Amino acid sequence: MRRVVVTLLASFVVLLGLLGVTFLPAQLEVADLSDVDALPPASPPPGTAVYALTTATVDSNAMFAFRGGSPNDPRPFAMTAFLVEHPEGRLLIDAGTGEHGEAHFGAQSILMRSTSEYTPGRSPKAQLEAAGVPTSSIAIVPTHAHWDHISGVEDFPGSAVWMPGVEADFIASGDASAALAREVVDPKRIERYDFPDGPYLGYAKSRDVFGDGAVVLVPAPGHTPGSIVAFVATSNGRRYAFVGDVVWQRDGIELPAERPWLSRWLVDHDAAAVRSAIGHLAALARRFPELVIVPAHDPRSAGEVPPLSARSKG
Repeated sequence: MRRVVVTLLASFVVLLGLLGVTFLPAQLEVADLSDVDALPPASPPPGTAVYALTTATVDSNAMFAFRGGSPNDPRPFAMTAFLVEHPEGRLLIDAGTGEHGEAHFGAQSILMRSTSEYTPGRSPKAQLEAAGVPTSSIAIVPTHAHWDHISGVEDFPGSAVWMPGVEADFIASGDASAALAREVVDPKRIERYDFPDGPYLGYAKSRDVFGDGAVVLVPAPGHTPGSIVAFVATSNGRRYAFVGDVVWQRDGIELPAERPWLSRWLVDHDAAAVRSAIGHLAALARRFPELVIVPAHDPRSAGEVPPLSARSKG
């Protein structure tokens, strides 16, 4: 009996050691994008702009965000939505957390809830209405279908929800990580799209939403099967890449580094594909420093996007 106990204890210690290794620094390979010479041309018409709406915050630390992060480095994880205004329409890239966001957080895994603290904010719909933005005509473009990008969708019952077909299928598949999406997104509201517009910044295919380069969507599967990156060009000359949860904090692009194993196990559908997506974005960041790469949960990166309060009500 004693031998069995000792063996079990030894196995447990080894397991803890192996798990601990996955939190240590490990730099990913940066993609080779030497054939990408310049940012693609874009001609956003006057009035094309993007604004950040922080809807809630989850307090955690860098240890869970990227390999090599310190447990003594507190990190707020902002739940951010981004409003794109274009003369031909308004888009909400991610919906953040809505009126029932706190309850939606409470339905997440005990591990997530025990390692982070949720601080509610204002729903995207409340913020848009206060800013005088008509909400009836907004289309919602989630970067992917996880709860903290979908929660606010239920507050826009008349809005279409744009998704690649593979992400719509992922929701319908019954995957546990898309449970809230099945609850708040009526399948009749989903407008499936594909990527008919050819290569873009090293991605094999793309979708130019307005035909002028102002909003270009590309597939970036891994975190979920149908995850996307949304590239936005504004009329004041700024260029952005809204990358959803390819990384949680921009350190993941700068190092580059993936999430530690525990975080990957909790949230990533295909870890190898996420590593590839990170390497691709790291290459873009080094090649084009003027491109502002914005993970959805990094308040520092979101702070480089004008807040909704900067928008004129006129």
